[in-house]
Amino acid sequence: MRRERTRQLIELGGLVAKAGLVDLTDDDRAMLYGAFLWVADKLRSDEGAHASALWQRRGRRAFEAETSSSFEQTGDLRSLRASQRNL
Repeated sequence: MRRERTRQLIELGGLVAKAGLVDLTDDDRAMLYGAFLWVADKLRSDEGAHASALWQRRGRRAFEAETSSSFEQTGDLRSLRASQRNL
């Protein structure tokens, strides 16, 4: 259980870095936390379902574009399949 939680937290931190938020905020943890709180408030609001669908679509497209780009560069079918499992 603890190992799974650690892995989850590492992966979530990776998403923060992958989105460029660390560089864009100059690693300002208060700003990042504030942004996450804003996202949570948005998801709890009347617009939550719409925001959720929009962000999910955008994230899937970004993952798919990255997967396609990675496969085109390496030709490694195993990494293509592995990255698709994470979608």
